[in-house]
Amino acid sequence: MMTLTQIDFQQRRDQLAEKMGPHSIAIIATSPVAMRNSDADYKFRADSSFYYLTGFAEPEAVAVIETFDSNDEYSYSLFCRERNREMEIWNGYRAGIDGAIDQYEADEAYAIDLLDDEIVDKILNKNKLYYRVADRADFDARITTWYKQAQQQRGQDYPAEIIQLDQILDEMRLHKSEKEIQLMQIASDISAQAHTRAMQQVRVGMMEYALEAELNYVFGQQGCVPAYNSIVGGGANACILHYVENNQRLNDGDLVLIDAACEYEMYASDITRTFPVNGRFSPEQKALYQVVLDAQLAAIAAVQLGESYKQPHHAAVRILVEGLVQLGILQGEVDALIASSAYQQFYMHGTGHWLGMDVHDVGRYQTQDGPRSFEAGMVITVEPGLYIAPDDESVDEKWRGIGIRIEDDVLVTENGPRVLTAKVVKSTADIEQLMAETRI
Repeated sequence: MMTLTQIDFQQRRDQLAEKMGPHSIAIIATSPVAMRNSDADYKFRADSSFYYLTGFAEPEAVAVIETFDSNDEYSYSLFCRERNREMEIWNGYRAGIDGAIDQYEADEAYAIDLLDDEIVDKILNKNKLYYRVADRADFDARITTWYKQAQQQRGQDYPAEIIQLDQILDEMRLHKSEKEIQLMQIASDISAQAHTRAMQQVRVGMMEYALEAELNYVFGQQGCVPAYNSIVGGGANACILHYVENNQRLNDGDLVLIDAACEYEMYASDITRTFPVNGRFSPEQKALYQVVLDAQLAAIAAVQLGESYKQPHHAAVRILVEGLVQLGILQGEVDALIASSAYQQFYMHGTGHWLGMDVHDVGRYQTQDGPRSFEAGMVITVEPGLYIAPDDESVDEKWRGIGIRIEDDVLVTENGPRVLTAKVVKSTADIEQLMAETRI
């Protein structure tokens, strides 16, 4: 099984410490436990940036990185839950203070209950304080309290600058290492298997949630969880961008749009495929689908080193508008329709987003000079679509209620775009052949 090691997490801490500069401190907390209802919690998932630096997946934890006289001299402290036999019987084993040092290679470890007592001394005599400003209101309040306490220590210096830690961490996370790319490729391959199974298993009359269960089966068999709430929208439900009810029957003659993918070892994939419930596209479905596919292929081709991240969207929009004009769904001159955003009646979202530990991953899209350019190691989704609302009387009835999106995950490389999710078919011919020949 491919996984990151403490060497990888240490290298990230090394990089962060170097970027912080001397006499600085960074404080980062993991996610809080989220309650589902009554005394039942959601399954805990560590905060992505916290895990990125530590590899520590337990709740109630705070990491502290302190730099000293030189950039390569720093200390890493981990505040975490102590070992507690009674609580471990109920909720699982803990690393504890010793485990934080022995397993997670912290230089110092403390019980999380001692955070308020220990942190102020660490803040003193530092020039800069880094933390995730406005990430969580409760933690902002605690930082403010600690900072005020540091100010009140007579004869001691305290940080003159408070700096947004995400400015550094987000850029680090945006550029994927070779190991991270391998993990994302595994997640993509598993998700591709799930989409293939869905095409094989779908039947007329099946419930959307039953088809979702086929995806979850593949994810679970490989030790994964969904990276986000799965969308399984049959017929007109595909025209709802964030449809997650997944509780309607799949009807003969309808398309089903599935936007679903897994998270593997904390790294996400993100795939959308649209296919006919009965295994055969109607002429109208096929015509619209081909427009979206042509737009997606053009957008993928635009993911080039040094190009603006907006270029795939521009490429997709032009193909979509040209196709809508050819089909008579839009009337007018292509450039004018693009300039007036007339296409947004049928295509109302962007063409992609960063992908990584979070499905909508961190990293700026803009710089001081405008839209940022693609750099090697970035991963972006490419997901154009067309959505003809069922009640849109401005469109011929034969097009209404058709929703189509095609989405792949694309790695930016020096040799052009690399599609991580290429193992699931997407041409109409390949989809129909797969559904005809290999339906389980």
